Amino acid sequence: MRTILKSGHQTYISTIKYQQGDPERADLQNASGNNIPPAEAFQKQDGNAEELPTIPISGNLGVSLSRTATEETPDLAFWQAILNSTEALSFNNYLRYMNMLFCGETNLNGLPKFERLRFTDHKEPEYQVLKDKRLLPFTDSDAYRVVKAATEAFVMVNCGVLATPRPFDDTRDRNYFARRSVPYPGSLDTVLGSDYLVDAMGLPKDRRTLPYLALIRSKLPDIAIKLKGFDEEGSEDENATCHGILLEKLANPCLLELIWSYWHEEGMLVQTANAISWRFQNRRSASPRDPLANLELDPLRPLNNLLWGYIQDEQHRLTVARRNYEYDHHYGLRLEGQAVQQFRPADTRSKLLEAFHHLLRLCTVFYKQDDDTTVKADAFPVLNALKETHLILSQGAHNQFGDLPATARIEMLMQEWLLARPEFREALPTRTMVAYPEPWMDRVDAMKRLQGWTDTSVLHFRNLGIFGEQILLAIRWGHWSDVQEPLQAFNLARFFRPQVQGYIHAYRAVTGVDLAAETVDAQVDATLPSVLLKKRLMLQQRAS
Repeated sequence: MRTILKSGHQTYISTIKYQQGDPERADLQNASGNNIPPAEAFQKQDGNAEELPTIPISGNLGVSLSRTATEETPDLAFWQAILNSTEALSFNNYLRYMNMLFCGETNLNGLPKFERLRFTDHKEPEYQVLKDKRLLPFTDSDAYRVVKAATEAFVMVNCGVLATPRPFDDTRDRNYFARRSVPYPGSLDTVLGSDYLVDAMGLPKDRRTLPYLALIRSKLPDIAIKLKGFDEEGSEDENATCHGILLEKLANPCLLELIWSYWHEEGMLVQTANAISWRFQNRRSASPRDPLANLELDPLRPLNNLLWGYIQDEQHRLTVARRNYEYDHHYGLRLEGQAVQQFRPADTRSKLLEAFHHLLRLCTVFYKQDDDTTVKADAFPVLNALKETHLILSQGAHNQFGDLPATARIEMLMQEWLLARPEFREALPTRTMVAYPEPWMDRVDAMKRLQGWTDTSVLHFRNLGIFGEQILLAIRWGHWSDVQEPLQAFNLARFFRPQVQGYIHAYRAVTGVDLAAETVDAQVDATLPSVLLKKRLMLQQRAS
């Protein structure tokens, strides 16, 4: 066989040899028996070789890599309920609610369906009930009294995540799941009610509770369910006793986190309200030159009388010391300042800050793996950190845990609402061109500049409060102690990615510490935020 190397005229010469002893050549043997020498024959052939035309091959060869696939879990519905309920508790939503009650606003467009139903069927009736119960023994304080009752109704209706109507909006929820690359499990209302919530001993047939609370209930089998509290009208059946587990606390807990109040207080919200109250009473500040010397509010507009009632009711509000003790009891966090001297807590969560920051760092490692389509992301470290954080959090869920977070939220929402009043636009030198997401925030930043407080914007503190609450609610109320497979931790890390990365960014902006930074050792920065804030303030004052 010959290989043609080029096209054109080709000459082929072939040689044929005949071997001796070839049976086919027996006729060539002579008489003596000797073989005739081998014979050779030659053949020559000419021809032309033509090159075959080249056939071009075109097109795209697609090669794709995809992220690690996951499966749906029932707690996805619970996490979406947490997100929707915390967003319903936002200040902007609260402001619309207050405008509907007191300013004649009727436009509820843009709100999810469940929130529109809550506005008309739950919040306003609850407000009407509380308005007749919350009485103050002060002269000319009714305007403040009804604002206080309305705020309480708003918080107590929205913090009940498990109450109907359930906090779901199908279109928005589907879009959020798609952005997180998490499978949508179908009707979230059905998944939450049928697949995630469980029966508990003594609960009525139409009431179910969280798996975590069902486990706690199983530890108290000898205690009956008390259907009504002492403040509710109407008697229970004749066999009822004064002792028992409250039905509403078990089947519809108020899901709030005190960390929201902690970060807003670190952002100087409460201090701003206190400074205005002090000046309203004609009391000079401690500084040589009073920054609020020109703060004069006329009595012709509502803010004047609202502040009067607010100051009169001071004896009924939480003190900074009381909140500080509870911050320490829940999270191991505490404030710095003259108002919280001689701090002697009986119980503290000294390991929570380290555990929580470790969890956030592991989430950032997970995100890097999850974004790399050549790597299968490992969620086992995240699961172990979740279990550790859940355990420490649950140890602080006692004593004032049931009521103080809601009370602090009510008081701070009212402070934000007062600061958002248009009268303060004239009283405080705000910056018009800064786009704050909530109208009270520029007042706080203006006060911080006047007083020489931290120059870090209250926006970052507000984000820490919102994101921190959403993350910790999913950790505290999830049944993490009995989870062995990493699937739920995998889904949680993906589901709460905006909150985790938003918290990490805001924490760096506030304290200067990057929780996602790669370090040589495995230690995370567990320094108290109040200590870091104090150091930054000293550096700021030294540089000014």
